[in-house]
Amino acid sequence: MNNQLKESVLQVEGLNIYYGSFQAVRNVSLEVKAGEIFGLLGPNGAGKTSTLSAIEGLLKPQSGNISIAGYNIKEKPLYARANIGVQLQSTSFQPELTVSEIIRLYGGIYGVEMTIEKLEKMLTNIKLEDAASKRFGQLSGGQQQRVSLVIAMIHEPRLVLLDEPTTGLDPQSRRQLWERMEALRENNHGILLTTHSMEEAEAVCDRIAIIDHGQVITIDTPQALIESNRNKPEVISASRKGKITLEDVFIGLTGRAIRS
Repeated sequence: MNNQLKESVLQVEGLNIYYGSFQAVRNVSLEVKAGEIFGLLGPNGAGKTSTLSAIEGLLKPQSGNISIAGYNIKEKPLYARANIGVQLQSTSFQPELTVSEIIRLYGGIYGVEMTIEKLEKMLTNIKLEDAASKRFGQLSGGQQQRVSLVIAMIHEPRLVLLDEPTTGLDPQSRRQLWERMEALRENNHGILLTTHSMEEAEAVCDRIAIIDHGQVITIDTPQALIESNRNKPEVISASRKGKITLEDVFIGLTGRAIRS
């Protein structure tokens, strides 16, 4: 089915967030469809974290609307949050527990029946069937992120928020996580991904929003963003190899200045 015809799993409309007199998010609107990987890109301090926190229900915006799987987060917060899974850049699972114990623990928290067969299937899907009795603290970074993604998906949420999930991973672990993302997309989950890797965004995202100074400055497919911006002088000057890349577009649109 054409992705344009698929239902929305996330709608953000006119989001505004202030910290005192400072406006961190300015009239942000975006939509994530079922079966779509949507990238939210921006420099440090651009408003990504504040936007994500509002979507997760951790931060109350001053104005705007957020709907998850059709549920308005203000009117039906429990239903909205029940349809979200979150994987963060760093995990805080108990390092002394085994992989099996962690999955069973969070299955119980979410009210998901965890049979031996279901647990084995989960571990096989993330290629950790031989690590069931390993303590979480003994796993590599890539293995920990695979467990983290399983926990985020344990209740089959419609929307998955992935906040820089591949930071610090080696190329093999990163590729495995990309494959897991693509499998989620094939199963009709909607994914909102934040990343500082332009290569990652170009490789896995169906559409991308670039946010800067609290405002969304563009939304399109990675290739369309490259094509529509390739002749801009600021993008051409950002190019290091002659061939215009998504990173060149990102630098051209947000500037070269390093953000704290």
